[in-house]
Amino acid sequence: MSDRYFTPGPISGQRAVLAGAEAHHLIHVMRAGPGRRVELFDGSGRQWVAVVRRIARAEVELDLVAEEPIDRELAVDVTLAVALPKGDRQRWLVEKAVELGVRRLVPLETARGVARPGAATLERLRRYVIEASKQCGRNRLLEIWPGQSWADLLASTAGVPQRWMAHPGGDPQGAPSVPCGARLPPLAPQDQVVLAVGPEGGFTADQVAAAVGAGWRLVDLGPRILRVETAAVLLAAVVALESQDPRPKT
Repeated sequence: MSDRYFTPGPISGQRAVLAGAEAHHLIHVMRAGPGRRVELFDGSGRQWVAVVRRIARAEVELDLVAEEPIDRELAVDVTLAVALPKGDRQRWLVEKAVELGVRRLVPLETARGVARPGAATLERLRRYVIEASKQCGRNRLLEIWPGQSWADLLASTAGVPQRWMAHPGGDPQGAPSVPCGARLPPLAPQDQVVLAVGPEGGFTADQVAAAVGAGWRLVDLGPRILRVETAAVLLAAVVALESQDPRPKT
């Protein structure tokens, strides 16, 4: 079904209402009328088939026909902590993270970072999440968290067993990073994974040392210099492939 719309409030009962940009698109772009069948989701992991009941000037009332039990989430819980790139590259990063099944995105505030995630930036990223979810069919919204410092991220993820940091240079004692093409630890359903990607200038030596001391695994993404968003998508894709999701896909 190509007509797919997001409602920010939890869907319940027999009817739903679209307003704002979603209603505008359905009314003025799609030229929908009563009887039009659409797909609704509320970001909680559920979706419905609905039929347009009434169109007003700025809102659309719909009858809920059926809830569809469709789960398109990864079996593992993935957090992507990344120093945001500039401009439109942020949108591309968010879109691909949504498509790959990342559960939450944490903007990293680092010494070498170029973008500072203020309130307006976070709100814009959340809009990108909705648009990407509509396109790829995902029913649970990726969470955009407030920015965190590297020290805060290390502290908040201390209990997570799988923590991978993109860093090509090895640890302070000279041990090399694990190549991303190597066999990484297998992941079981419900495992938590935290991925960290620094700015294009890389993590500082102190940040790498702190991560190694906290038990993070350093991962080498190859001999070429990758942009932030490329590195983040590559690392997330590796996790998606390693998740070994046993559930049938719809």
